[in-house]
Amino acid sequence: MGKKRTERCCGLDTPYGYTVAQNLKDAGCTEELIRQFMVLQKDGEAEKQIQLLSGHRRHLLDVLHQEERRIDCLDYLMYQIQKRDQN
Repeated sequence: MGKKRTERCCGLDTPYGYTVAQNLKDAGCTEELIRQFMVLQKDGEAEKQIQLLSGHRRHLLDVLHQEERRIDCLDYLMYQIQKRDQN
C-alpha cells in the first residue's frame, strides 16, 4: 500500500490523526505500530488499541529497568572506588 493511500485509509491525513501519530512517534512507537493503531482507530477497536499501547508500555518499562540496572552497576563501582580511596 502506498504512503498516501495508507495515510488516507488510517486517518493520518487529518489533524487529529496526525497529532495521534506524532504522539505515538514521540513515545517511541515504530511506524508499523502506528499504522496498526490507526487502523484500529478507524475500525473503532478501542480495546485493541489499549492492548497495543500496553504492550509498548511494557516494552519501554523493560528497557527502563535494564538501564536502571546498568546505572546501579556504575553507582556500585563508583562507591567501591570512593570507599577504597578513603582508606
